[in-house]
Amino acid sequence: MRSVPDFPGTWKPNTASTVALYEQLRLRIIHLADSGALPPGTRLPAVRVLAESLDVAPHTVARAYKELEAAGVVATRGRNGTVVSARDERLSGLSAAAAAYAEAAKSQGATFAEAVKLLAAAYDAG
Repeated sequence: MRSVPDFPGTWKPNTASTVALYEQLRLRIIHLADSGALPPGTRLPAVRVLAESLDVAPHTVARAYKELEAAGVVATRGRNGTVVSARDERLSGLSAAAAAYAEAAKSQGATFAEAVKLLAAAYDAG
């Protein structure tokens, strides 16, 4: 497990934005993980350390980490901290959800196009 001493670097959340601070941080970590800048196994800073670095409340960082963990982007490993998950680990839960959705759509007689349209609408609404 490696740590990233320069994370978050010079990046700071935009306090003037209408996007919540935790959401800005969540999106930033997803972007860095997807781009490879935060490779799998990278240990993220502790909640309080990152909150101080970003000049935000610890709750802001904790909420971002919690949502990232729920999405499978990171894993919290107790004393070992919060680490970036491998992309295939992250997508395994999504793959299972997709399979369940496809099965539900088929069982209710939806065509592939109808199922995709419903998924796209739900995705855009979220």
